[in-house]
Amino acid sequence: MKAVFLIATSLMTLALTACSSMPTGGAAAQAELQPTKGNNARGTVSFTRQGNQVVMAAKFSGLTPGGHGFHIHEKGDCSAPDGTSAGGHFNPAGKKHGHPQHEDHHVGDLPMLEADASGNASLTATLSGISLTQGDSGIIGRGVIVHAAPDDFKTQPTGNSGGRVACGVIAAR
Repeated sequence: MKAVFLIATSLMTLALTACSSMPTGGAAAQAELQPTKGNNARGTVSFTRQGNQVVMAAKFSGLTPGGHGFHIHEKGDCSAPDGTSAGGHFNPAGKKHGHPQHEDHHVGDLPMLEADASGNASLTATLSGISLTQGDSGIIGRGVIVHAAPDDFKTQPTGNSGGRVACGVIAAR
């Protein structure tokens, strides 16, 4: 009996130690994007925590062929017909807009979404500087926007990516 108690105590201590070293925040989140007025774009973006980073997987249909700016926005509000209620790019550190693979960029700046000739696009990327929580660096409750035009990754503060063709709100799952 004493041996069983010691094994159980050791396993509990090991489990608590492992949990205390895990990053904070949820393990997954998702956004379902719907078309803004006059557009047909729709899709799903999932976010999964892997260590200190977040893996994003996106899948869209109804886009025009070619590049589309793709961003996490400040507000999880898609009530405006044109998606402007989602506010500007998520940028808690006050950095300039830029390519997500360069050091200086909004954490809401995502890689370019490229639609094929049929208007379908998929993208997987590993993101740093965000968490699957609410709060300063958290993306839960924020918006995701797909834009009509390619992102030039230099025009401030938006990348000159045109109107908003789809909008969704990031929710924990």
